[in-house]
Amino acid sequence: MTAIRAATADDAATLLTMMRELGDYQNQGGEVKVSLGRLAELLARPEVGYLIAEREGRAIGYVSWVERVSLWTGQEYLALDDLYVRAGERGEGVGEQLMRTLAEKAAGRVIRWEVAEANVPAQRFYRRIGATVFSKKICRWHVA
Repeated sequence: MTAIRAATADDAATLLTMMRELGDYQNQGGEVKVSLGRLAELLARPEVGYLIAEREGRAIGYVSWVERVSLWTGQEYLALDDLYVRAGERGEGVGEQLMRTLAEKAAGRVIRWEVAEANVPAQRFYRRIGATVFSKKICRWHVA
């Protein structure tokens, strides 16, 4: 049986390991630069949320988000950051369970996220659970 629970700062090491796995899976392993201490700090912030999926006491996936507000609508929403299920656990409904639990936490608020154009399996999954997938270019500007 899979259990879903809110993560705490004590889960930082486990989450960082899975974040690195996700980065490697997406060929972006070098982009995961957060330190263990900084992640623990972020986990304590009220606008940052993480849910961990566990089976037999072992972490098998997570979903993370940040609470935000749309200046166009004035409404609060959840900006999903990551959804990750470990390789040996995929196809067992864990991702959907994490998303359904996140939907409960959203309490009627919209959940928004990005997915790479090349990540067709993720897009299929999101459509299957009822999400609408839009095309949009993402810009990033790192001012030194």
